[in-house]
Amino acid sequence: MTDRPEKIENALLSYLPADDESIRTVIESMKYSLTAGGKRVRPVLVLEFARLCGGTEEAAMPFACAIEMIHTYSLIHDDLPCMDDDDMRRGKPTNHKIFGEAAAVLGGDALLTLAFETVLSEKAVRLNGFEKCALAGRLLASCAGAEGMIGGQIIDLESEGKSVAIDRLRLMDRLKTGALIKAACLLGCISAGASDEQKKAAAEYAECIGLAFQIVDDMLDVTSDEATLGKPIGSDAENDKSTYVSLLGLEKCRSLVAELTDEAVSSLSAFGGDTSFLSDFAGKLRDRRS
Repeated sequence: MTDRPEKIENALLSYLPADDESIRTVIESMKYSLTAGGKRVRPVLVLEFARLCGGTEEAAMPFACAIEMIHTYSLIHDDLPCMDDDDMRRGKPTNHKIFGEAAAVLGGDALLTLAFETVLSEKAVRLNGFEKCALAGRLLASCAGAEGMIGGQIIDLESEGKSVAIDRLRLMDRLKTGALIKAACLLGCISAGASDEQKKAAAEYAECIGLAFQIVDDMLDVTSDEATLGKPIGSDAENDKSTYVSLLGLEKCRSLVAELTDEAVSSLSAFGGDTSFLSDFAGKLRDRRS
């Protein structure tokens, strides 16, 4: 398992378009953000749930790469001046600061479409079969679209400068952040041919760590520093956004994250194999500092 990050990096690079001088700018834009680092939370979850449900990393890898492409495209677009207007991401200049806004938009668009090309690639179909690839593509589209990540993003934009109730904040985060994390866990299940009970448990695990992940993000925006976080801090307060910290306070947020982590770990009892990686993973997300 320790070589997973390297495997994921190599696989991601293998799916990028070959160098072509006529479209080099968009390829470089795609590669810049796709290889800019990050925790690879979503592809790791794909691979681990596939393993836990009796599948293989090789078969699940195209699905893992696809979800990371979608996540990366969303970060490129989130950083644009018309959205969050951020200059730094993962300790590096954001995509539009390097390539310009137009190329950043197109680089993000290209990664989104490459995700579906990857899920439906000859390799993915050979390793998983047509039906699983179709299910994976539909799941990705649903979780990344208007009823998933995009829906959460529009709620986020429309909530700026307003007082937002905690229920609406949870809905926003369930869609904006949680939908792709849930998709990651279920993609691993799909690749492995998991049972309905296993899929239900995977979804519960995902929902718990997804919400915990976002609450920790809100906490770090208040408690961390730019050097540690790799991006500007205090942006939530600057944009007058309602967050879990502003609505609940830091102590309640810490308590809620601990409860959600415990629930995530408990959901793993539905699996018969070794779940220590996922238990530890939930704990690391709870305790992260960046």
